[in-house]
Amino acid sequence: MRSIEFENAFYADEGDWIESLLVTSRSPFDPESVLSSLSRVELFHHERVVDGSAPTYRLTIVAHEPYPFLLGVILRENAIPNRLELRNGHLQGVVTVGEWETFRTLADRIQEQFGRFELLSVNQVETTGEPLGSGQLGRVLRNELSAEQLTVLRTAHRMGYFDVPRRASADDIATELDIAQSTLSERLRVAEKRLFDLVFSAPDGSAANDGDEK
Repeated sequence: MRSIEFENAFYADEGDWIESLLVTSRSPFDPESVLSSLSRVELFHHERVVDGSAPTYRLTIVAHEPYPFLLGVILRENAIPNRLELRNGHLQGVVTVGEWETFRTLADRIQEQFGRFELLSVNQVETTGEPLGSGQLGRVLRNELSAEQLTVLRTAHRMGYFDVPRRASADDIATELDIAQSTLSERLRVAEKRLFDLVFSAPDGSAANDGDEK
């Protein structure tokens, strides 16, 4: 697996959680056969949302999580989980807390329960941000874009093509996807146009106007 991201999670009862996971892998796999070997996981639903060199699946599972479970620790400390992702054997997360002391308590608890905690960055914000499970826009966009469009955008984003400064060139992305650079450029433009059409178009198909015209 390249990454496993929590899209949503609900506590059921007696340690059981209903979880929506976005799983990106290095090669195609059968979720049913993979999860059948896990004694505390029941697959409820699965769908393949991205094809290509890094296929992505959305899994809805019922999982009996051991205590302490990282998400449970975050919630018990009155922190809002904004993002949780398993990548390269490490759980990376973004959480919002109301007070610095709350964060210190959470950090100490994670360190105590899991043996390691590393703070990557801190930002003071005016709003709490979107809690885990509020990624409705992302899900809508992923459902509206074609598999080819999703693949090229996801690969470019993952490799740092959109970063400032860029961490990957168009040649790098084209090589990763095993296509010509001219093909990549065309696919990127088409995907970006489709993405912007979805974001900025009004329901009737006309351009959305965010404010009154002057």
